Amino acid sequence: MRPKKLEGSARAAVLALLDGWTEVQGRDAIRKVFEFDDFSRAFAFMTRIALKAEQLDHHPEWSNVYNRVEIVLATHDAGGVTELDAALARFIDGAAKGTPN
Repeated sequence: MRPKKLEGSARAAVLALLDGWTEVQGRDAIRKVFEFDDFSRAFAFMTRIALKAEQLDHHPEWSNVYNRVEIVLATHDAGGVTELDAALARFIDGAAKGTPN
């Protein structure tokens, strides 16, 4: 069963715990930009996320230009941000800290 869209105080509480993630203007999604020393480190970071995303069956929207990775998270079948997005965001933050920068 997929999680339900976060709303109201539950949404605010979850988003308050995510460091640096911001709401996407005009849609129910969150985003964060990460920068690394070079392309190899950015790609290694994306690879770690891809493996976790497959495990969760929950895939980010992202773009990569050289050392910069922009990630947008939303649960499309729920119509917005869910606890699944928050869990993936927490994993992504951990992966960023574990990737040499």
